[in-house]
Amino acid sequence: MTDHAWFHSINPVILHLWGSFSVRWYGLSYLAGFVLGFLILRTLARRRLTPLPADRALDALMLLVFGVVLGGRLGYVLVYRRELLWSFDHHLPYWGALKIHEGGMASHGGMVGVVVAAYLISRGFRQPDGLRTGRAPFLHALDLTAFIAPPGLLLGRLANFINGELLGKIVAQPGQPAPWWSVRFPQELTSKHAPPLTDPQSDALADLIATHQRAGQPAAEALDAILARAARAARGDHAIIEQLRPLVSARHPSQLYQAFAEGVVLFAVLALLWLTPRRPGTLAAAFLITYGIGRILTEFWRLPDAHLAQQTIAGLSRGQWLSAAMILAGLALIPVIRRQNLPAMGGLLRPAPLPADPSR
Repeated sequence: MTDHAWFHSINPVILHLWGSFSVRWYGLSYLAGFVLGFLILRTLARRRLTPLPADRALDALMLLVFGVVLGGRLGYVLVYRRELLWSFDHHLPYWGALKIHEGGMASHGGMVGVVVAAYLISRGFRQPDGLRTGRAPFLHALDLTAFIAPPGLLLGRLANFINGELLGKIVAQPGQPAPWWSVRFPQELTSKHAPPLTDPQSDALADLIATHQRAGQPAAEALDAILARAARAARGDHAIIEQLRPLVSARHPSQLYQAFAEGVVLFAVLALLWLTPRRPGTLAAAFLITYGIGRILTEFWRLPDAHLAQQTIAGLSRGQWLSAAMILAGLALIPVIRRQNLPAMGGLLRPAPLPADPSR
């Protein structure tokens, strides 16, 4: 049978700067997500769907940026990679916990940071005269952050795909034919998710490494150089791909599944829900429930993080349990929304009148 799987050969580095610093698709995806979030937020403000003044949209976004980055990185380190807390080397920024440019963000941690940022946004922004403008119910601020989040989540998952990280489950072992929708990620060869190779395949990999290995160079470093060559195949070096193809398994592109669920589906649900004015907190609850369901479902095609000592608990990954907690939080928010009984706000088709600014 013919192998129809696509071989992943996307270079995660756009431009190398100096040392270990480069412009990467991963960082660019976050930047693009923040820009899109700003544009959406400013549009909502200009259409008077929110008390947030349009000229304060950038200030609100900066709070969200700090919330996402700090919460996302802290969540990743504390939940998935605690060893980074005591990992130090001689390369900037020296501390492993600060090496965001190498990847490693937890979406659940980022959401906690967003909640803190939403609280600060709800308090309004101080004017030169000492008064605050743009005060809004905390639940409405949560709605705003929920509505602008899906584009960033979509781009973040696409960056995961480009990086060849958060691998999906295997659909065909190395050397076996695979369906057209599957992807062969050579990055698995340097991960703990690499499947066992047959003796001939192991010999072929050892020969490939020996061919490209410099005198005194560790085998792992030589393999990294080989994978870097594969990532440059788009510029004409395809021979290395044909050597690697029979040594790499074919997998579900789970990053793309999650990009669709957390980006496209989630944004569609929120947009449809907000076509008419809703009580503050409605979008936030819908976000928690929809994201949680989508994450739990798509994680069945994704492998748990290999560096975790206990990868599953009662058959579910850590991400699935955190997502289940999000669903419960969304359900718990519904009676809070009813009890608050705040006037409906927003409405993409028929915006509701804004409440009077209490600072004026």
